[in-house]
Amino acid sequence: MTAFSRFTPLVNALPASVPFVGPEAIERNRGLAVRARIGANENGFGPAPSVLQAIAEAAHSTWKYNDPENFALKQALAVHLGCQPDNLAIGEGIDSLLGQIVRLVIEPGLGVVTSYGAYPTFNFHVTGYGGRLIAMPYADDREDLNALLDAIRRENPPLAYFANPDNPMGSWWDADSVVAFARSVPETTLLILDEAYCETAPKGATPSIDALIDRPNVIRTRTFSKAYGLAGARIGYAVSTPGTAAAFDKIRNHFGMARISTEAALAALADQPYLENVIGKIAASRDRIADIAKSNGLVSLPSATNFVAIDCGRDGTYSKAIVDGLMEHGVFIRMPGVAPLNRCIRVSAGPESDMALLEEALPVVLKSL
Repeated sequence: MTAFSRFTPLVNALPASVPFVGPEAIERNRGLAVRARIGANENGFGPAPSVLQAIAEAAHSTWKYNDPENFALKQALAVHLGCQPDNLAIGEGIDSLLGQIVRLVIEPGLGVVTSYGAYPTFNFHVTGYGGRLIAMPYADDREDLNALLDAIRRENPPLAYFANPDNPMGSWWDADSVVAFARSVPETTLLILDEAYCETAPKGATPSIDALIDRPNVIRTRTFSKAYGLAGARIGYAVSTPGTAAAFDKIRNHFGMARISTEAALAALADQPYLENVIGKIAASRDRIADIAKSNGLVSLPSATNFVAIDCGRDGTYSKAIVDGLMEHGVFIRMPGVAPLNRCIRVSAGPESDMALLEEALPVVLKSL
């Protein structure tokens, strides 16, 4: 296959890849229809009716570019979080923000400390800018704060990544431990504290905004994709000191945010009762997934997210056979990609209709194996 001859050496050395195989690609490649979409950690309960109404109304103005300063959304988020607008940067989902953060500090050959199994899209961005991944193993199915800190002190990297709660295992650390860890990271290392699942975490798991707002080397990333049910709208934001947050203005796509997405985010923030209702549904669905796992002789892991990791008791080959087998029944799920985490499968919370399909298909698949 012929390609343009003057790509950079770095780009020429990289494989053309997508960090995640989407359900649409599985449908195309395997000729199967997804009946239960419970693999991508989307919120199958959907956004609030008030948000859908805001989207419909905003459609009439979609001929306009979005405000490149994201003024209204920054103002609303600042009130919601209890910080100042200049503590915030807005982006097209956490995925986009992660790429911008990597671009800010990583040059070819520089090290980046993270964890085995941590968010593949972050790794994708690091390698895309020529960074060198330094990955620490998990301990007891959650990220090892001591190992991460030891690696940071040993390697003196410009960038480190830590998610709380964690994807793909759903585990979490308490807020005091997170704050102590973040404050122990040397000021020469920029720490990404990925809090994509903070809304579904138990009380006491997420540090207050004030706890780290004074740390210029800490960037907390959050999203409207999970609890708010707006994954397709691509809305993320970062919280840090004003100086660090302003650095995004040097490189971001100033017209990257869609006008409809911004109006959706504003409406979602304004409808906190709906958010609380959905968080309750997610918790109930996690319990439902755990019950299905138990009835099939599998062990669910405690989760602070909108998904549940299920220990299948063997290895990655066995887990992948379960993932592939469920897809034959139209049930789309995923699994961690690194041993020993890949002994598990991962099931997203969703409506009862999806849970019923999982409950029906799982024992059939297990029996076939």
